[in-house]
Amino acid sequence: MDLESLGKEVQLAIQKAASLDEVESLRIKYLGKKGELTKVLHSIGKLPANERPKAGKLANKLKNELGELIKEKKEEIKTHKSLPWEDLSLPGRRPNVGGLHPLSILSHEIQEIFIKMGFSVVTGPEIETEYYNFTALNTPKDHPARDMHDTFYLKDGRLLRTHTSPVQIRTLEKHSPPLRIISPGRCYRVDTFDPIHSPTFTQIEGLWIDKNISMADLFGTLDLLAKSIFGKDVKTEFFPSYFPFTEPSAEMWIQCPFCKGKGCSVCKRRGRIETVGAGMVHPNILESLGYGEFNGFAFGMGIDRIAMTKYDIDDIRLFFQNELQFLRQFDDSKL
Repeated sequence: MDLESLGKEVQLAIQKAASLDEVESLRIKYLGKKGELTKVLHSIGKLPANERPKAGKLANKLKNELGELIKEKKEEIKTHKSLPWEDLSLPGRRPNVGGLHPLSILSHEIQEIFIKMGFSVVTGPEIETEYYNFTALNTPKDHPARDMHDTFYLKDGRLLRTHTSPVQIRTLEKHSPPLRIISPGRCYRVDTFDPIHSPTFTQIEGLWIDKNISMADLFGTLDLLAKSIFGKDVKTEFFPSYFPFTEPSAEMWIQCPFCKGKGCSVCKRRGRIETVGAGMVHPNILESLGYGEFNGFAFGMGIDRIAMTKYDIDDIRLFFQNELQFLRQFDDSKL
């Protein structure tokens, strides 16, 4: 191949190159140690003596020109690489799509369960007064829950609510019974941030006020809730307890869904897990609001703990660390 034809061939190939890899391949093919132009240069010694100077001059000139073209092409590709239209043949980048947090997903699921049972969803402020957070809920002034080591107090005397029960009092002040409500929301308590404790948590509390409401109504409602969350085969048990705003009070425990009551690390070898605190609304609360002729029940549950049980999560801190690998496990197709 003569030098003129070789030069045109290389120039055309360089113009068509679309990537740095292609340009580098052309450099090796034509200007490398075993390249086409290098072979031509090596063959000049076989020419007659009077033709060698002219051929060598043309070959070296072409080598320099092609080397400069390759250099310019590489710079051109690097310059355009930052532009979004650099190579329209490349596959598109799939954008990351956000989703609901697992605690929000479970909270919505529980709300839907209660909505189907005729409950309404009511929310309230996270910054509360002592009256709504304690006094109106029949909590004595000397109750440990009022102490600084349990409650976040603000400089103006208000506090971060320790439960969503204040929403029930605010609702009863505005709406007369009968009523059925649930109050989901964020709560705060002075606590150590470790695998099973957090100073902030999500809670859902419920209230059903009417006439002739009994503990049987409460147990039936909570049993249905447990079966809706953990499956129809889950077993529930109720044990006596104490809360200042309910009398009598009880706790609902469910059979551990992982060991089926045999005992495992999740349930601490007990075979069952505490899930809900509940009881009949204390008569003092209803009488103070002018509803002495009514009765009813109230209950409260921590969404974080229920989520840990349902999804076999052993560290509550995972809900707050925003690790995408953890959060991406929870989408609508898996819950």
